[in-house]
Amino acid sequence: MSATNRAKLITKLQTALKKHYDVAPATPSRPLLEHALYACLLEDCPADLADEGLAKLEQDYFDWNEVRVTTVTELAAVLSSLPDPNKAAQRLKSILQAIFEEFYSFDLDHLKKENLGKAVAKFEGMSSMTPFVLSYIIQHGLGGHSIPIDYSAMVVMLVTGIASQAEASDGRVPGLERAVPKSKGVEFAALMHQPAVALLMDPKDKTARTFLESVAKGSSKELDEWLTSKEAAIKRVKARKKEEREAAKQEAEAEAAEEAEAKSAVLVKRSAKKGSRVTKSSVQQK
Repeated sequence: MSATNRAKLITKLQTALKKHYDVAPATPSRPLLEHALYACLLEDCPADLADEGLAKLEQDYFDWNEVRVTTVTELAAVLSSLPDPNKAAQRLKSILQAIFEEFYSFDLDHLKKENLGKAVAKFEGMSSMTPFVLSYIIQHGLGGHSIPIDYSAMVVMLVTGIASQAEASDGRVPGLERAVPKSKGVEFAALMHQPAVALLMDPKDKTARTFLESVAKGSSKELDEWLTSKEAAIKRVKARKKEEREAAKQEAEAEAAEEAEAKSAVLVKRSAKKGSRVTKSSVQQK
């Protein structure tokens, strides 16, 4: 797709978002660390559930260091209302650990005064950092222009034709920040998040389906085909893993049988030698 056509489609997307969804309340002022942690919960999750999750963490734990040393299982239990509490808990714990190892502190607000590129580079270097969380930190915490797009939002970009399969797999939408000005970036991201997570929670969501069609005719059908393809892929992966487990089991059983056979042969050989020594001893005594 040409850059011009993509920009036109993104503009159409913005118009459709404003038509079908309400602009969310402004993001509250937070320390930079909390923007990062909130993003860990918001990724592929409705904003109200992410708000609830952050509030529960702040209520149930003394400080963020206590959260850092808590197990993923325990954190997932606290975040049970989220669509995928295990993933959210793993992201949260991993980011907290990475931040602690990088800064030996949870007070990150000094980074707001640093050069944006240098501050971003420190977060980019964290192996546990996801593109969505990084973009959210840049947009909300550091005042830069980077629009957070998670898995659910990328599906919308894919089925509307804004992103190709290769681009979606790579987790990028070329030209997005050029087509959406910085002054509209926060609003666009908040609006985009609504139909994306709505379809993730319920692929038949009527408002989200209508929204898709208003962006690009046939997008709803594209989504159905994508979902069917995804289900088939999941089945293939499960079947392959089952085959691999069966093959590994058979291999282990074969190795165990060979080992048992080898041990048996050694025992027989030892027994034969022992019998030979007894016979020889008896002959000598005679």
